[in-house]
Amino acid sequence: MDRVAAAFAGPLAEELATDVLERFLRYVKVDTQAVYRTARRPSTEKQLELSRMLVAELGELGLDDVELTDGSAVFAGLPGTDGAPVVGLIAHVDTTPDVAGGGVKPFVHEDWDGAAIVLPGDERQVLDPDKLPELAARVGHDIVTSDGTTLLGADDKAGIAEIMSALAYLVRHPERPRPPIRVAFTVDEEVGRGAEGFDLEAFGAEVAYTLDGSGLGELEIETFSAKAIRITIRGLSVHPGSAKGKLVNAVKLAAELVTSLPAGRLSPETTEGREGYVHPHRISGGAEEAIVDLIARDHDDALLEQHVQLLRDLAAGVETREPRAYVDVEVLDSYSNMRPYIDRNPRVVEAALEAIRRAGVEPKLAITRGGTDGAVLSAKGLPTPNLFTGGQEYHSVREWASVQDMAAAAATIVELAGVWAEPA
Repeated sequence: MDRVAAAFAGPLAEELATDVLERFLRYVKVDTQAVYRTARRPSTEKQLELSRMLVAELGELGLDDVELTDGSAVFAGLPGTDGAPVVGLIAHVDTTPDVAGGGVKPFVHEDWDGAAIVLPGDERQVLDPDKLPELAARVGHDIVTSDGTTLLGADDKAGIAEIMSALAYLVRHPERPRPPIRVAFTVDEEVGRGAEGFDLEAFGAEVAYTLDGSGLGELEIETFSAKAIRITIRGLSVHPGSAKGKLVNAVKLAAELVTSLPAGRLSPETTEGREGYVHPHRISGGAEEAIVDLIARDHDDALLEQHVQLLRDLAAGVETREPRAYVDVEVLDSYSNMRPYIDRNPRVVEAALEAIRRAGVEPKLAITRGGTDGAVLSAKGLPTPNLFTGGQEYHSVREWASVQDMAAAAATIVELAGVWAEPA
């Protein structure tokens, strides 16, 4: 592949780029889409196809204790310097249920010239650099997309490819100082269950990093706190030919509920930064019963509770307007802001920032307007900030990734191992 050397963060990133890309293209072709609201673990059996592939590849690299755990996570270890902290590297195999994830056809737009990228499977899907500043800044990069009919899967197969490529490099270079490393690849992160059943004692890390971020050089140390809300509306279905005065249409009531949400504010499409939101992401059912699934997120826990109360009030309003309907509100905790837990261990942040610098990238502390496995694990006692992967436009058929940025993430992992092998 003819590359623009100046596009690489440094020589290590350039060395890792081919391996990262090959792994990434292999992984995204495996359908690992999760599903919401099922008792199964994992939520889809097909996620384990990639998990088992990773078990085999980790074994081929010669890592220790490679296993697919009872919690459906892949665990493995790479020995390192005695006395150094055990460092964890984590990514998730699943992709979001919200966008088609099967039959991914990745395309590599080599040495991208800056022109708009028309995705070949659906010419309505165009990556326009005039509207995408992150893309516009990557002229000369190799840009990976899907064909526009599915997501790409960079969230989080870019993270997996980067971890695997960095591990392969460390195995090839035993002379490089490194701490003991533990690796985990989880399932069902996209449906809020990635850390479910995660055995921290068996994992054995003292600090960890998820590779599940986005922009080049970013280290995310703060997440939203989040809750999942399900509002179930039960009406009465009657044959439409004899429905006058009898039919209680749950579909219409659900639509009224959604349209009663605040207009122009408190939604993902109208907020940014630390501003919270309420997001209806799925409606299902029929005239007899309709279900509205929503998420509420905020960096301020008091405001988060206000968002939940708003939904309770709107649900109560449905029953007020239509007393024959029955409305139930279920609220589930998803994760908490990881910032307080990260702040208790400043070295976990300092080491990552130094590793990003050594990889040839300017580090940036960032927040995420979502969550990661690291948010749950941090609350359980394992401080786990989130490192960049180079993927962009997640959860979209317009998702894309820069090979050069992915290579920089893999180089950051290698450098991170070196930093943690050094005395504190």
